[in-house]
Amino acid sequence: MLHTFSDSTVRLQATQTLMSDGSIFSLRRMLPFIGPSMIAAVAYIDPGNFATNIEAGSRYGYTLLWVVLFANVIAMLIQTMSARLGLATGKNLAELIRQRASKRLVWFYWIQAEIVAMATDLAEFLGAALAFHLLFGMSLMQGALLTGVITYAALYMQRYGFRTMEIMIAAMVLAVSAGFLIEVFISHPDMQAMTTGLLTPQFPDHESIYLAAGMLGATVMPHVIYLHSSLSQNRLDTQSESQKQTAMKFYRLDVLFGMALAGLINMAILILAAALFQSSAFGEAISISEAYLALGAQLTGQIPQLLFGFILLICGLSSSIVGTMSGQVIMQGFMRFRIPLWLRRGITMAPALIIILMGVSEQQALVWSQIVLSFGIPFALIPLLKFTSDQNLMGKMANTSGVQFTGVICASLIICMNIYVIWNVFT
Repeated sequence: MLHTFSDSTVRLQATQTLMSDGSIFSLRRMLPFIGPSMIAAVAYIDPGNFATNIEAGSRYGYTLLWVVLFANVIAMLIQTMSARLGLATGKNLAELIRQRASKRLVWFYWIQAEIVAMATDLAEFLGAALAFHLLFGMSLMQGALLTGVITYAALYMQRYGFRTMEIMIAAMVLAVSAGFLIEVFISHPDMQAMTTGLLTPQFPDHESIYLAAGMLGATVMPHVIYLHSSLSQNRLDTQSESQKQTAMKFYRLDVLFGMALAGLINMAILILAAALFQSSAFGEAISISEAYLALGAQLTGQIPQLLFGFILLICGLSSSIVGTMSGQVIMQGFMRFRIPLWLRRGITMAPALIIILMGVSEQQALVWSQIVLSFGIPFALIPLLKFTSDQNLMGKMANTSGVQFTGVICASLIICMNIYVIWNVFT
């Protein structure tokens, strides 16, 4: 059974598909190519998303639902370009920046990418630790340490190949999807208000713009841009340009499926918060802990409450695994060296442990971590746009003028939102 899902079997099946003719929409033909985007999707549903989407839903109802949709469309574009970069060049984004930028610029990129990775780990560790606290009564410190042990054990599974990791992560994502489907169904959301919020872009006040930047940072994850290019760079044995183009058709479907699933989960979090808390006695933003406790009061029985807690736990653990994988890609790509997994895990745990020791509100820490992520997006997106539009580097897989124009517009909007956040914070 394990041999069926081994790396060598996946490569063989993919090679046979690339050398044959037939519809790319055949499920059997698609299976060997599905996986990288499921790993990337986990980064889009980390506990930071819980914090920002719960705050958005409880404070503004369904009004900012369109931000999640907009961010998810951007994510599809970005992750498709990232996968294409790795497939076309055989190198990941960090490696290409190291090869083509000055030494000082490489050091700058590495430092800011590590800061982003630590901000990511902060959200993931706090979320998982909080889930252990809510479900089992552990202290946040105990929960964080247990999270470190579990994620290290899961990352150890990498030695058995990429397919084992992909299957494990995919199972976690599907479990989260099923959990939120149940939660939203029993919360009875306002369908008309939900449709209006999804299709009508608006900002009720200046604070909503600040929150939207956090939602964008929570949805479009800079560190996973580096990771996705790494996941696709050597996954398949493509022998020709035509095979690469055929493989990219499958990868595009993989991205569409993975990012759509992540987007629906993010929408479900906001919808749940809007349905239960925006019109209730809370009437304003509430934290993850308050949302967990309020679920018991708003919905009959403890099952919805416990389900929410286990969803948070799965998201925290799975995204922490992916965050560490991203950190390895970033360090090896920029600096050409790799540190032991246990040391990497310990270093990235440190900010979360410090936050816990300082007694900082988990909601405040989670939202601020997403703001940091939002600042990191342009530093990953601009070189990605530059490289994927270079025909000398990408060949026939370079961006079309339409894709490049759309990417530039998206990057410009993100940068403008970040400038507004900086202005808002300091004024």
